[in-house]
Amino acid sequence: MTENEIAKIVVNSSVSIHRSLGPGLFESVYQRVLAYELRKAGLKVETETPVPLEWDGNILDESFRADMIVEGKLLLELKSLEKLTPVHKKQVLTYLRLLDLRLGLLLNFGAELMKEGTHRIANGIED
Repeated sequence: MTENEIAKIVVNSSVSIHRSLGPGLFESVYQRVLAYELRKAGLKVETETPVPLEWDGNILDESFRADMIVEGKLLLELKSLEKLTPVHKKQVLTYLRLLDLRLGLLLNFGAELMKEGTHRIANGIED
């Protein structure tokens, strides 16, 4: 399954969850429900995955935690904010580089419409 195929399932699930629960809940609630839905769809989902960072020839364990990694290919960063700032997209780009992944989704469940809260970030290209 390609990153784009996985992303389509994630986006459809996110929209369904957002329509049902609405905006404004804690990020952790959306994360649990989304992980459940993706697993139900047959996808491998890792949550709060510790990611080491190599610095000065040393591995620094658990430098950050990825909210979700789906099928080992797609990074998901979840937010539940009224408004995203540019640093949120930069964060996803940095995570993608450190993990050597090609595609990430920044999902803001705090947006009024999930369509407005979905940002696809790949190879330094944002849309």
